[in-house]
Amino acid sequence: MNLFEYEIPKEDENFTTLFEKNDIKIVRIVSSSNMKEKEFIQDEDEVVFLLEGEATLEVEGKLQTLQKGQMLYIPAKTPHKLLKVSNGALWLAIHFKTK
Repeated sequence: MNLFEYEIPKEDENFTTLFEKNDIKIVRIVSSSNMKEKEFIQDEDEVVFLLEGEATLEVEGKLQTLQKGQMLYIPAKTPHKLLKVSNGALWLAIHFKTK
């Protein structure tokens, strides 16, 4: 699989699990600019890397703007929303459980 070979969804996001073992899961996310605002709350810690595009998130009530190449750490159980994203934004999300 090539990380950079993907189709842009017409709406929302596509999630592809690239690797999963024990307490680690790596997911490729491809975003459409045509998406509904939604809140996420995960049971695991998450680090997201924005590989292509731009995005604005709200994390615990604070705006976070990411540009290509930037990353964001989101602790487990932290409410966060994707407010705005460029069409075809490419993310690499690493989910991991802390003990």
